[in-house]
Amino acid sequence: MVTEEQISEILQNYDFDNLAIATVCSHSSLQIFDGARKEGFKTIGICVGNPPKYYDAFPKAKPDEFIIVDSYKDIPNMTDKFIEKNAILVPHGSFVEYVGADNFANLEIPTFGNRDVLDWESNRTKEREWLERAGIHMPRIINPEDINGPVMVKYQGAKGGRGFFIAKNYEEFKENVDPKENYVVQEFIVGTRYYFHFFYSPLREEGYKLSKGTLEMLSMDRRVESNADEIFRLGSSKELEDAGINPTYVVTGNVPLVARESLLPHVFSLGEKVVEESLNLFGGMIGPFCLETVVTDKLEIKVFEISARIVAGTNLYPSGSPYSDFIESDLSTGRRIAQEIKLAKSMDRLEKILS
Repeated sequence: MVTEEQISEILQNYDFDNLAIATVCSHSSLQIFDGARKEGFKTIGICVGNPPKYYDAFPKAKPDEFIIVDSYKDIPNMTDKFIEKNAILVPHGSFVEYVGADNFANLEIPTFGNRDVLDWESNRTKEREWLERAGIHMPRIINPEDINGPVMVKYQGAKGGRGFFIAKNYEEFKENVDPKENYVVQEFIVGTRYYFHFFYSPLREEGYKLSKGTLEMLSMDRRVESNADEIFRLGSSKELEDAGINPTYVVTGNVPLVARESLLPHVFSLGEKVVEESLNLFGGMIGPFCLETVVTDKLEIKVFEISARIVAGTNLYPSGSPYSDFIESDLSTGRRIAQEIKLAKSMDRLEKILS
């Protein structure tokens, strides 16, 4: 992985009055560019081939310039171009997936957040260790041969739900699993899915205080999954099974949510525990992260995954959510990232939030 010393040396040659925020043209790039522009930054879109035409339809979120690559995996060979433009990369889920985890870890370009989190987030075994050490209640891990009720089978990496499936016994597991993929089998928790969008600042001192810095909860959402969210209009699960129709869990969009207010102390407690343990394990994750949960009818919150960067569910709120409005008007997660970079620059502490 690229070292702190390498990033520090690169930053010494940056013109801090002309910083640019760069990201791959996908996922949550529209709000990242819009938020950066609102905070006075130049913006750079990274794309394969011609710049995506749809940006012309959204002029407020169109990057100031594009860097075109033949493949996203070519980005590590173009570091000089980013450095000469004083670029700070803002990673999102698609960015890491397209570039590749190893390439991302070794990119010699200043990047928002702590890249050490990738080792813990991308491996489901280590991710579980992190969350359980934080005191988080998670769905049980099931040995495939011991399946005797509904389980969710997931593959490693940010795949947007592609390939995930539910099995009710070992035979169904064997029929559907891809043995070439690394997978995990979790008990299926019945409840409502809530995705809580947090932001951890190691710099701010006002707000919901942690041992270092502050925690914000900017918004929440639920994912729309195809075809799982509509398939049961066709009949009962037994009727669908007899017809050879199986639910799939590819994420196609997001739906806004608010939680009952009495749950908020618990929600913040979960975010706090996860951040504090990240500080112990790898120096802390920085900026946006999402706890992916199920809320049961007993008002228990089970965390089944963490995404340690901006998630696509925040795209619902380019002008703020019912929660971020109580912090500041017109506050998207993309804009909050730009604010943190701006604050670090004013405090001469950019190295505190970049890696």
